[in-house]
Amino acid sequence: MRRLLSLIAAAGFIAVSAGYVAAQPKTFTPREENIEELPAGPGREETFYTCTACHNFKLVAQQGMSRQRWNDTLTWMTERQGMPAIEGADRELILDYLSTHYPQTEPAARGWQNPFANQ
Repeated sequence: MRRLLSLIAAAGFIAVSAGYVAAQPKTFTPREENIEELPAGPGREETFYTCTACHNFKLVAQQGMSRQRWNDTLTWMTERQGMPAIEGADRELILDYLSTHYPQTEPAARGWQNPFANQ
């Protein structure tokens, strides 16, 4: 009887352990970004390497800002985040690229929209 209880306990431990291992979330592995994934145009390379020195480019692509907001953001990153200052023609090139390919987007419609209201 004692041996049977030991076998049952061992089987239970193995089952719980296997379930625990299977239930663990998968480890996040960041996907390496590739410059060719960005829209082609003047300033693509400069923008990609400037931005990805600190964070992934997907974060940048999600922003959608006006040229002035992009400019203010670059200033903020320099003053508050320690990014090296980008000045002159390089800054203009990066701002041109960002404002052309990642412009300000319209805000999403607010609240529930009746799908039959416009019929």
